[in-house]
Amino acid sequence: MSDPNPAIPAPEAPGDEAPLLDIRDLRIEATVHPPGERPRTQQIVKGVSARLRKGRVLGLIGESGAGKSTIGLAALAYGRGGVRISGGQVLLNGRDILRLPARGLRRVRGKEVTYVAQSAAAAFNPAIRLMDQIVESALEHGVASRAEAEARAVSLFEQLGLPDPANFGRRYPHQVSGGQLQRAMTAMALCPEPDLVVFDEPTTALDVTTQIDVLAAIKRAIRATGVGAIYITHDLAVVAQVADDIMVLRHGETVEYGPTAQIIERPRQEYTRALVSVRAIEHPEKPPEGAPLLSVRGVSAAYPGVPVDVLRDVSVDLHPGRTLAVVGESGSGKSTLARAIVGLLPPREGEVLFDGRPLPPRLKQRSREDLRQLQMIYQMADTAMNPRQTVRTIIGRPLEFYFGLRGAERDKRVNELLDAIEMGRGFADRYPAELSGGQKQRVCIARALAARPRLIICDEVTSALDPLVADGILKLLLDLQRIEDVAYLFITHDLATVRAIADSIAVMHRGKVVRYGTKTQVLTPPFDDYTDLLLSSAPEMKLGWLEEVLAHRRMESAGH
Repeated sequence: MSDPNPAIPAPEAPGDEAPLLDIRDLRIEATVHPPGERPRTQQIVKGVSARLRKGRVLGLIGESGAGKSTIGLAALAYGRGGVRISGGQVLLNGRDILRLPARGLRRVRGKEVTYVAQSAAAAFNPAIRLMDQIVESALEHGVASRAEAEARAVSLFEQLGLPDPANFGRRYPHQVSGGQLQRAMTAMALCPEPDLVVFDEPTTALDVTTQIDVLAAIKRAIRATGVGAIYITHDLAVVAQVADDIMVLRHGETVEYGPTAQIIERPRQEYTRALVSVRAIEHPEKPPEGAPLLSVRGVSAAYPGVPVDVLRDVSVDLHPGRTLAVVGESGSGKSTLARAIVGLLPPREGEVLFDGRPLPPRLKQRSREDLRQLQMIYQMADTAMNPRQTVRTIIGRPLEFYFGLRGAERDKRVNELLDAIEMGRGFADRYPAELSGGQKQRVCIARALAARPRLIICDEVTSALDPLVADGILKLLLDLQRIEDVAYLFITHDLATVRAIADSIAVMHRGKVVRYGTKTQVLTPPFDDYTDLLLSSAPEMKLGWLEEVLAHRRMESAGH
């Protein structure tokens, strides 16, 4: 999907300074295990070259499997999960780190080059205080004394906008929010004063309001410290706010490489133009008809051992064949509402009605028919499927459980469902590891549809997907809704997704519904403060957008 014109190289920055990072003709291989075949080697990065000077940011953009993270990790001379760097050079400060012995690499990693992972929660040790983990690399490499390292950490906490910088490091990872932990990981990467930091999808898992704060903090820290940075993401609107240059990747090859303004405003390649122009479809709002299929009435709920209600007097309706979007930031109660509806968290007060009758509050009290009619699709398709089962088995299980289908009859219906999700029956004998992110999510959709439900709860089903793939999933869900007349409760923090799929919207904040109505009503001003914050935080494909939003917020704060 590219023009015959070759991808252009990024122009050199002015001056005679040698590049901090010089990647030359990088080639990376991986061992793949096709079912029924012998393992074979496959090239996943195919001759990629890039240059980066200190104080500048290179954005790596592309869909899942494009090679973004693989290239970013190569800047640390590292290949994960059976990946092998098979050719090319990675010159850091003028020397090829791919040729360094293990001892030399230990001196480079954590000192000259550091890494910020996508999931900070998985990167920190939950049993050790944050300060001890953040200064560890600086102490290990002899960059600073304990007192100096802690002073630098406190300074970074302040730069990154963390609360109570002098005492923040005394907390444990579970005592801070997801956005604060992501910024703490940035502080950990910057503490040893590296020359290069690799940011690997650092805001993908965050809600839009938190994402703004983390993006702004990262940008401030890069500017203040003067490090070079690689910023990996699948969201072009996000990378446009922090990168000086952008490399667009697909199937392990460079599609286009140039200054951010050129990539965003004057893309040369067809694939880049598709990324820049992708916009979620504007779903025409359908008015409710007849009695609600689902009614949540005055539901309050708390987790065991927690004295405070996580849901507070929540009431919403969802009609047959319609979509209710539940939107709000992390901790607002969106997923908890889903748990209350499916019976995983019995309400303390209120009730959930399905087709006019109260549902038993606990899952184990519900009939098989109750379970069949209300299905759920989870955010992380990777963890929602058994990796040792084929697609045929995964989709076939509800056909056996609810309808008693076996053998050829079951396989025929599995093939019909694979056709319905636009994958085809050729995928039936593949395992989850052999599917892309978008394909895995489609299989989860097919599994939910296999039960022939009347309602599907979709919990952040597109948030971890690339824009083009997510757009395809949304279109698929809308097509299936027209055919099957299924209702969706769509949980998300993405306002573009809300516009694309919703008929009605419930905005949640701190466990309460703060705005509720049809899509037109909710998205039409005047807005309450929280809805206005959500709407203004959705990233736009526009240079300088982040600075405009932050300036607007400063003005509003000054006005108050």
